[in-house]
Amino acid sequence: MDMRWGLIPSWFKNDDPSKMQFNTSNCRSDTMLKKSSYKGALLKGKRCVVLADGFYEWQQQQSGGKQPYFIYFPQTKDAVAEEKEGDEEWRGWRLLTMAGIFDCWEPPAGGEMLYTYTIITVDASKDVSFIHHRQHGALALTVVSPRMPAILDGDEAIRKWLDFAEVPTQEAIKLIQPTENIVFHPVSTFVNNVRNNAPECIAPIELGAKKEVKATPSSKTMLNWLKNSQEGSPQKKENDLPRWTSQFIHSPSPKKTSANILQQWLGKEGEPAAKKHKA
Repeated sequence: MDMRWGLIPSWFKNDDPSKMQFNTSNCRSDTMLKKSSYKGALLKGKRCVVLADGFYEWQQQQSGGKQPYFIYFPQTKDAVAEEKEGDEEWRGWRLLTMAGIFDCWEPPAGGEMLYTYTIITVDASKDVSFIHHRQHGALALTVVSPRMPAILDGDEAIRKWLDFAEVPTQEAIKLIQPTENIVFHPVSTFVNNVRNNAPECIAPIELGAKKEVKATPSSKTMLNWLKNSQEGSPQKKENDLPRWTSQFIHSPSPKKTSANILQQWLGKEGEPAAKKHKA
């Protein structure tokens, strides 16, 4: 269902959710049972899975700039295979399945319920930690404590995380671990502008040459998928969207929406929308 990124706890008393005084887009796994913003929702079983093509990290360069990298699940050949007639299984790009916590907030003065979520983060895996290091000759200095989204790898992990009735909190949080089952490649700094939303944001480049590379099978698959998804229309067609077979992921849209609250959040109608986080 539709949710706003940036958790607003149910106990928040202000009429304006934008008045939250701290950022709740990400939630550290080591403190999520200590922070009041997340603890209540987590203990009540409000666990969700956030879907994304991938996520970005930036590596500090010796020249002073930052090189973006796109990080995602390894892709197989059937990721670009044409869907067979009557086949209900999605065979497109394998989306990242990130563990999250959600909550339901109702304005104190009354109004529509607003659903919001946060993405849980863990210590970065070995490969992702590499991106967080800045090179100085033969030395590599860590510039920040590396973190990454908590990724649920596989249907069983997803099922357990979402099955709050049968899997208690203490058992579920054991699933929150760094994963090594990811790949990455450098992308153009085109992605640094939040207004840019095009295939160039994830297309692999060759550092120094700024051109497409064919370094890995996963990168080849991603390029083929991008090419196929652009044919006919710049936007994905309805039947090109993921159709999940898992009952734990697929659910109908809720009857109530939080459109009015979101409109207040983003500003008056006609004004430019607020800057969006890239997931």
